[in-house]
Order: sequence, then C-alpha cells, then structure tokens
Amino acid sequence: MLKFEWRVEKEQRLKKFLQQQGISRRLLVRIKFHGGHLLVNHEPATVKTPLKIDDLVTVYLPPEGTQDIITPIDKEIDILFEDDHYIAINKPAGFTSIPSQYNPQGSLANMLKAYYQKQQYKNQVIHVVTRLDRDTSGVMLFAKHAYAHGLIDRELQSQRIVKQYWAFTEQPINQDKHGYIDEPIGRSPHSIIERQVTSDGKPALTEYWLKGQLQDSYQYQVQLHTGRTHQIRVHFAYEGAPLIGDDLYGGPLRPTMHRQALHCKSLSFNHPITKETIYITAPLPEDLLPFNTIN
Repeated sequence: MLKFEWRVEKEQRLKKFLQQQGISRRLLVRIKFHGGHLLVNHEPATVKTPLKIDDLVTVYLPPEGTQDIITPIDKEIDILFEDDHYIAINKPAGFTSIPSQYNPQGSLANMLKAYYQKQQYKNQVIHVVTRLDRDTSGVMLFAKHAYAHGLIDRELQSQRIVKQYWAFTEQPINQDKHGYIDEPIGRSPHSIIERQVTSDGKPALTEYWLKGQLQDSYQYQVQLHTGRTHQIRVHFAYEGAPLIGDDLYGGPLRPTMHRQALHCKSLSFNHPITKETIYITAPLPEDLLPFNTIN
C-alpha cells in the first residue's frame, strides 16, 4: 500500500486536515471500506479524531486493482518519466489517448494497461492527466493512483502545468516573431468533431514564438494557456497559417505527411507530492524532422 505522512501545524479535526492535503471524500470512503488505514501518532484514527500541533498523520491507500473496461494491448511504449505517482509517455501519432466507441483497443491507455500488468503493479487503473489528439505526437501524462490524479488535476485546472509544442506551417502568422492568439473556440455547427473560432465559444489563449524558417515551412514553438479541443489547430488556421498536413482545418498536404504537423515537445509541473519541479521532453518524431530548424 502507498504510504503518506504529514506533521500537523494547526489544531483541527483529521477530516479537515486530510481535505487540506487533497484527499477527497470519495478517497476517504475507499480508505475506510477497501483496506486503507488512517493513523495519528501510529495509532488507528477516524476522521473525527482531533489533532494537536506536531502530531504525525499517516495514511495508507488501498490498492485500486484493475480496470476491466480497458483491454491491455501489448505494444512497446516510450516512457519519458516514471515514479510511484506519475508516468509520462511519448505518444506516437495515429493513436488516440483513451479508448473510444470506434477505437476500443487502439489507444495509449490500452498499451499502458499492458505495461502495468507486466510490472505487476497493484494499481492498474488508468488515470489520464493530459490528452493529445490522435494524430498529435509527444508528451502525455498519466497519474498512477487516484490521490495523485486529484492533486495533479488541481494543478491542471489552475493552469500550472506548462505544455509546449512544435507546430509547422507553410504560411507565417503575420510578421510577429512572438505573439498571442486570444479567440474563443466552440463547436462547428456542421460537425461533431470540428471546432471553430466563434463569439459564443469558450475563452482560448495560445502563445507562439517563430523559431525558424525553411524554404517552404515555418517552425513555431507554442504554449497553451487554456486547453480547448484542437486549440492550436483552430487558432493557427484562423490566423491564415493552418498546420501542414491538417486537412480538417485546411492545412496544406504533403506526400510524406499523413497527419497534422504538431508535436507536444515538453511538459513541466511542480510535483504535488515530492515538491520537485519536473520537466519532461519528447524528441521530434521522424516524420517532422524535415521541417526542423533547431540544431
């Protein structure tokens, strides 16, 4: 079982203290009824136990077991980072992040499930933190247990997880080497998949830097400040610079490109458990190397 310990700095009930540590009501129920333990100064406790300053609180999380709705698919995965709480994978283009009705066994989650089984992890539930479009490659982050997921989700909702991308176009975004695209994004009325800039959409902010230029392409570093579906693809197309290979949004097609030229190159966050700053990078895949201008 996973073990967590904290020293108390303020007198209060154990329940409130645990909530402050990010332990949800649902997780408390799992701890109580599925084999976990709450201890104060090494003695069994309940959520009503009063705490004094300098008390030692210990929590043992019960194993989560497996997740039957996700079928394991034994394919090699490129692990960029892993500890007891999080794992980051270099997602190849052509795979969805999670199973869907039309693609129940071709996702990164299926592959990760098989990896968990091989490692004989007691927690085999797939907790997706960040997602990528099927034809976008790069860093994708998962939590390895529910408590870690809840903590990192707070970081995600507060926009403290930094994701940066490489995006490649045939046309420049105006003449600025650095700028922002601040346009709301909503669903297209003509498609359940396609998105568009629309006045009644949700706020969306994309920051970009022009990093290099070849004879027939431009290379942009992009950072998302919001997380809308297809955000980079929609914003770049709106600015007259659709991504190479992105036929959904009018991008120019190339014989060697069978997807949008978009790659999540890095992801960084403050680890909510170890308090370390984690910086994860994914190398540019082979199909995007002809557009690369960075040595």
